[in-house]
Amino acid sequence: MGRRCLVLSASMGAGHDAVAGELARRLRADGHDVLVRDVLTLLPPGTGAAVRGFYRFVVRRLPVVYAAIYALFLAPRPASGRGRGGPAADVSPMAALAERRLGTLVAAWRPDVIVSTFHLAGQLTGRMRGRGALHVPCAVFVTDFAVHRAWLDPGNDLYLCVTEAAARAARDGTGRPAVATGPVVPPEFRTPRAPSSGAGPEGGPERPVVLLSGGAWGVGPGLLRTAGALARHGFRPVLLCGRDERLRRRAGRLPGVRALGWTDDVPGLMASARVLVDNAAGQTAVQALAAGLPVVGYRPIAGHGAVGVRRMAAEGLTAYAADLPALLAAVDELAHPGAARDRRTAAGAAVFRADAAHLVATLGTARATGDPNQAAGRGGRVR
Repeated sequence: MGRRCLVLSASMGAGHDAVAGELARRLRADGHDVLVRDVLTLLPPGTGAAVRGFYRFVVRRLPVVYAAIYALFLAPRPASGRGRGGPAADVSPMAALAERRLGTLVAAWRPDVIVSTFHLAGQLTGRMRGRGALHVPCAVFVTDFAVHRAWLDPGNDLYLCVTEAAARAARDGTGRPAVATGPVVPPEFRTPRAPSSGAGPEGGPERPVVLLSGGAWGVGPGLLRTAGALARHGFRPVLLCGRDERLRRRAGRLPGVRALGWTDDVPGLMASARVLVDNAAGQTAVQALAAGLPVVGYRPIAGHGAVGVRRMAAEGLTAYAADLPALLAAVDELAHPGAARDRRTAAGAAVFRADAAHLVATLGTARATGDPNQAAGRGGRVR
């Protein structure tokens, strides 16, 4: 029987919306009704835009400020032993501002299950569910490899995570079931890669294509310098500038560098590339894992980006370069066939373990049986 699934995302960059969109696609393909809503639109008028604008400004222009905000309000704290799930969850006061509109939406649409792909949405559902103001089972898909405090609220029924380490952090922080499903990535990223001929367009040696990602907003320290260094080292860097036209114009003037604005053909770009240089451990990085494209973390953005990039490397999913010589050495090694490249691509493929959408639908079914824990044991196939 089809279920009614409410997916709460957030227009903070593009990653959370991408996960929400793929969850919605899978749920609809399985016969469920899906409604996707941006949690920022549930805040009082103007508040969501202000939050998004502030976040974008500090990440781009004042990374030291954002690093301090992350350290003070988001970074995990040592367990205090208080309660079943360790330290009590931090609930943002902002979540309270969206409660009335979420309640109205739930009353009008009557979902069987709610799944959040952004931490503010998870705080909102957990806060309402925990005190009995929301009677719909709630799941949270944690997009981060390093789970920060804002993701965690014991009022939610189920946590879906990208790795087992992230799932363990969610269980320890909430006392609730948590499953390592792996990232949620559209199937087009899994298209088999065409073998390289090894020859360039003029018969000489091929210059391996290296993607550099600046995310949807073209954010990251030293992107132009990195692209130029890769070009001088014999690679063909393609800088993904997102919606930052100024960055795209500046990068386009660099010899040997291809600069792209916003594009929907990321699967095609990854199929033609040999390495991704990543600075955020976000959706572009996990899309590369699905595509069999080795990832090197370098000069990560402040806060959750830096922590996530290092966590991915610590788990063996990516390489991490502490400086430019280390970056060039890592790209040299991973851009060509060999044991190092094979290890990275195998580790990336292994992280995709279960279908998060199936677990969301199962949680909706569990509403009728009164056993939300049953969703934690049935992963479905990855699609």
